[in-house]
Amino acid sequence: MKLKLLNVRLAFPQLFEAKTVAGEGKPAHSGTFLIDPADPQVKAINAAIDATAKEKWGAKADAILKQARAADKVCLHNGDLKATYDGFPGNLFISARNPLRPTVVDADKTPLTEKDGRPYAGCYVHVVLELWAQDNQYGKRVNATLMGVQFYKDGDSFTGGGVASEDDFDDISTGATADDLA
Repeated sequence: MKLKLLNVRLAFPQLFEAKTVAGEGKPAHSGTFLIDPADPQVKAINAAIDATAKEKWGAKADAILKQARAADKVCLHNGDLKATYDGFPGNLFISARNPLRPTVVDADKTPLTEKDGRPYAGCYVHVVLELWAQDNQYGKRVNATLMGVQFYKDGDSFTGGGVASEDDFDDISTGATADDLA
């Protein structure tokens, strides 16, 4: 089931190059999308999760989904579980992956590349996800596949990423040594 979310905050973007998780598994593109619990889209997300489960498990969907939600095995998670990360406390989040590179576009729908510097961790995006029900040796859950991301607007960049600025360095053109600067 396709789901489009508007004005959600991006965290942990791996949009342009597929990576593994902790060096394990198959490389994939991924992103995590933060949303305020009061956002009306949360109702639509839960309805899409319910519909995906019903399509897969029919009459058993409610019972399976109740267990999956209790075990945190649906794509919508409580951000307080990752309270050590910027932006997560007090919010909900969806993590999505795709072995194929998702469509990544700017606000005017022009394609973006990694060199453009957008989207970045902390900005706001629109995202298209595909929800699907998993039922295999790894368990029953409802997952999200990352289909595309559109840069929406700037936001405060999350820490732990980016690059140093000129202000992080001292002017050493006068021949100052490390001992002089300490």
